[in-house]
Amino acid sequence: MGPRRVIAVRHGESEANVAYRRAGDRPLVYERGDDEVTLSDLGREQARALGVMLAALPPDEAPEVVWCSPYRRALDTWAVAREAWGVAPPLTVDGRLRDREWGELAPYNEAAIGERFPEELARWRAQGEYLYRPPGGESFGDVAVRLRGVWGDLRERADGRRVLIVAHDAVVLVLRHVIAETPDSELAGLAVFAPVLNASVSTWGARDGRLSLLGFNAVGHL
Repeated sequence: MGPRRVIAVRHGESEANVAYRRAGDRPLVYERGDDEVTLSDLGREQARALGVMLAALPPDEAPEVVWCSPYRRALDTWAVAREAWGVAPPLTVDGRLRDREWGELAPYNEAAIGERFPEELARWRAQGEYLYRPPGGESFGDVAVRLRGVWGDLRERADGRRVLIVAHDAVVLVLRHVIAETPDSELAGLAVFAPVLNASVSTWGARDGRLSLLGFNAVGHL
């Protein structure tokens, strides 16, 4: 059957999130590697709030194991939340839970892509967010492939257990697609559920032998 409960969390606000928001429509080149980006002060507060929420869960809903992206902002979110929770379930760090890769375009916001790589911006707009694969990067379909691998491992290794996943917006969004076993031809339909907010919580629970979505992108704990 697989996990009987899954809680998927996006990391707290990161320094990159702040930089991109401040840049707005102005070109931005963000030099720090995606795997090295840290949490902002607000992001740490959000992670603490997540830990408080976990501590308030009934015993039969609290996670028993944790799977986390290897990127620093996700690991930091879990570290701060774990301290606030006061519980440290077994942790698995899985590279397949990393954020969507943008390849050669990774340092640039949309305005900078348009300024430096106008042909790629045109291709991105023509193909759409969910089909577009940046040079050396991933489409949402590529993310779905690796998350199906994660989900297959969770079904075996976390059978009957409650799992917390700490990762990224693209991961949480595509995980919804993977758990529902939706065809990849329908990936563009995920747009109605975006954006996945920082430190938001999405929950699935076992019903009639399969997982059903109980809540998505919830931020009431913040």
